Amino acid sequence: MAETEKPKQPWASEMPEGSFISSAPTYPLGKYFDRFEKDWFTASDGTKMKYYFFDPTAHGWPEREDLPILIFFHGTSNGLEGDICINYTGAEMYASDEYQKTIGGAYILIPVANEYRGEDGRVKGFWAKEYIEPTYELIQSVIANRTKSVGMRFAFGNSSGARFTFRIADAHPEGFDALIPVGTADISTDEKLDEFDARDIYLLYAEAKRDEFYNFEKDVVPRLARLRAMKHCTIFTPDWVYNGDGGIASINPGYEMGQHCLMNEIQSNAMFDDGTPMDETLPEGVTGWIAGVLAERR
Repeated sequence: MAETEKPKQPWASEMPEGSFISSAPTYPLGKYFDRFEKDWFTASDGTKMKYYFFDPTAHGWPEREDLPILIFFHGTSNGLEGDICINYTGAEMYASDEYQKTIGGAYILIPVANEYRGEDGRVKGFWAKEYIEPTYELIQSVIANRTKSVGMRFAFGNSSGARFTFRIADAHPEGFDALIPVGTADISTDEKLDEFDARDIYLLYAEAKRDEFYNFEKDVVPRLARLRAMKHCTIFTPDWVYNGDGGIASINPGYEMGQHCLMNEIQSNAMFDDGTPMDETLPEGVTGWIAGVLAERR
């Protein structure tokens, strides 16, 4: 599609005075791919899944029994992108020396859904309830066989992966200590949130107010009071999604979805390139939030 044929940003007229549009994140793509190992896992029901794994002890961090593990669930179609999925899922920069240092070292696991394009051209095989048990088995297998032991287990999710973060935690709340769903309005039920509280699960809920896929006022606002009532919940609902250069994000491959791609801001550690925070909710970035959660639990 020619540039002139692309639909304009539906929110362009609402931008604050002096703002500019930024067309891409400023963090690198592919710089840290070689830090991730690629492997396959076969679940008890026969489901075979690819996954990527980062071992901090192979990159200078000493073995400890309480190193956390960060588990990233990608968005729809990202599983079709090969190794680029590492970046698109939001995980790549968390393998960088800078992010690892702030956290104090962390394993990273990226399960990959068996996506494919149907005859109608639509993506199929993305995260659904059928993946819950095979994926949970994968996570448990990696922890048992590829780590000495782990401490806290953080689950990140991007878009449909954010919805899946809630669903897998609904089914296995015992398996997670913190959830970071990014870009979904499909929040767990009140009963499940009660269970998260009973288990002292931390939640960083992130959703942009101008998300092109969800109606924030209709789909999100009615649930915010319930989220605020949780014991360990941080709500990150920025007015605008930014890239590191300070511009408002516009990701426009034919359908404008810049404000839906809040995970890009999370991968930027919610920090501009000059080191200032993008939002007062996360003054020390996402890695700072993680470090704070780890310090509280320890």
